[in-house]
Amino acid sequence: MTRYTPALDLDVVTAIDIHVHVEGDDHGNVSLDDELMAASSTYFRGVANRTPTVTDLATTYRGLGMAAVVFTVDARTNLGRLPLSSEEIAEQCVEHADVLIPFGSVDPLRGAAAVEHATVLVEECGVRGFKFHPSLQGFAPNDPEHAALWARLQELRVPALFHTGQNGIGAGLPGGRGIKLRYSNPLLLDDVAADFPELTVILAHPSVPWQAEAISMATHKSNVFIDLSGWRPRYFPSELVHAAGRHLSHKVMFGSDYPLITPERWMADAAELPWSDAVRPAILKDTAAGVLRLTTAT
Repeated sequence: MTRYTPALDLDVVTAIDIHVHVEGDDHGNVSLDDELMAASSTYFRGVANRTPTVTDLATTYRGLGMAAVVFTVDARTNLGRLPLSSEEIAEQCVEHADVLIPFGSVDPLRGAAAVEHATVLVEECGVRGFKFHPSLQGFAPNDPEHAALWARLQELRVPALFHTGQNGIGAGLPGGRGIKLRYSNPLLLDDVAADFPELTVILAHPSVPWQAEAISMATHKSNVFIDLSGWRPRYFPSELVHAAGRHLSHKVMFGSDYPLITPERWMADAAELPWSDAVRPAILKDTAAGVLRLTTAT
């Protein structure tokens, strides 16, 4: 396979959406079973295309003049179904390297196999980071049994992006379909960030009901960042809006959670927030470019 190399022109793209889901592939496979897919669509409401492919995402973001970090979630052990292929996602991104940046996903419950898989995805496929969803994957990030994985990602110099806070997948179902919210408490990641200080840890979403904890972590640790995906900005907790516009303006990044929230809707809402023109470039593009180690015309 051809190894992915980014080809973004940072002088051309207006924003980098750091949180975008590949939910379908060219073989007709989708990331979740029908019940979980329907529950998440109901939770977010008004989702036009719940299962975009890599090609769909490239068309969407190229049309918007934006770049996007794209990924799936490997929860094969906890969900009992094979994930979409991170290798295939990376390979397809080669054709769209002007707008798409692939992250990989591995299942931490697979132990040494996950460490090996992560290594292959970086060294052979060229992924630029990893996406984890502790609640969906069914693991506690600070469990010592996962330390080898975090150590390897630190060695590979790639960021790890973790779902935190409330979860739309399983929402409204009996028992939330067994998905446990406590695994997505950002404080579990404080241990990871402290123990692996050269690993960039990204807390995805407003971490409700643990927003204060997330802000504290990003303030305290230079290797902790926050992505602003998964909520329309008009509903952001006030403490997050304040921190993003002030002392954390260099630590927060635009993310939509597309296809659940469109980047157009996110941008329209964000335009109404009391953020100065001085901080918006960092939030929309510059911080993500640094975290992803991108340069102009890479």
